[in-house]
Amino acid sequence: SKKLSVLAVHLMLQLHTCGCSSQLLYNLALKRPAVQSSTSGPWGTAGRAVDGNRDASYQRGSCTLTSGQSNPWWRVDLVNVYTIGAVMIINRDEMENRLDGAEIWIGNSTSISNSKSIRCAVISHIPKGQAFYFPCNSVKGRYVTVRLPFTDSCPFFPFNNLVEPLQNVALNRETVQSSVFEAYGPSKGVDGCRNGNLDSGCCTHTLEDLDPWWRVDLLAVYKVSAVTIINRQDAVIERILGAQILIGNSLEQNSTQNPSCGMIKSLAGTPTYTFQCNEMEGRYVIVIIPGIKRYMTLCEVEVEILLILFFFLLRLD
Repeated sequence: SKKLSVLAVHLMLQLHTCGCSSQLLYNLALKRPAVQSSTSGPWGTAGRAVDGNRDASYQRGSCTLTSGQSNPWWRVDLVNVYTIGAVMIINRDEMENRLDGAEIWIGNSTSISNSKSIRCAVISHIPKGQAFYFPCNSVKGRYVTVRLPFTDSCPFFPFNNLVEPLQNVALNRETVQSSVFEAYGPSKGVDGCRNGNLDSGCCTHTLEDLDPWWRVDLLAVYKVSAVTIINRQDAVIERILGAQILIGNSLEQNSTQNPSCGMIKSLAGTPTYTFQCNEMEGRYVIVIIPGIKRYMTLCEVEVEILLILFFFLLRLD
């Protein structure tokens, strides 16, 4: 028998912005009704995966957990039918292999055997405590299900065109920004810390600049699938409004002449904004608030590329 344990599931609504090739993704699953095949212990209820809490510890009550069983599953009801651009799943910080081989299904029926249900992705592996993003190619549906489709007696599972979660190529890369306020330098934006409290020491902060900007050098040219920005959460969250994400290879005028992936136009998605960038190519990723004199704070910037693998998964346990 198998147990299914998930920290958080984020379902990304795909919104096309006028005149731009990018897509801003919002979390549809937050606080929605969730159920699962069974529940193990007092803390592992289905709603834990959509409560907005990203703490990776099951012991602190932020993860789901089923009982040991064949084909365990978890499902969220989005209440309405949406076009889903991606699913983001955060794994717990221990027993990380429990999600290996799980499938993500989307459809309008609570049964994934329904002929119109679509398998978005198969999870090969998510390291403990990490968030991985699975593109779903604009699948429409009301229900999203995560299911482990095997038992101990079923050792072989063929997966074709397996979608590996996105890799963050910005982590600990070289950074620079228009100016530095106190100790909040540009490297804070790629240190892996998502804490949105300025006092945590995890955020960048410029002076009150005209056209404040921040830039990361990926050290190579990549096809960028998505860019995620974590906004400050403790105060002045509106300062992020108008921020543009640029991607390209030019350093001209502090790289501000590169093509745009997207712009933050509202606070609806705060603190996390994910832009689908449709494989835009570039070495540099820039965040700039043009045409205004303002402080700019970023608590994390993640630049994600997609890997497609072709192989067979063999389970021997």
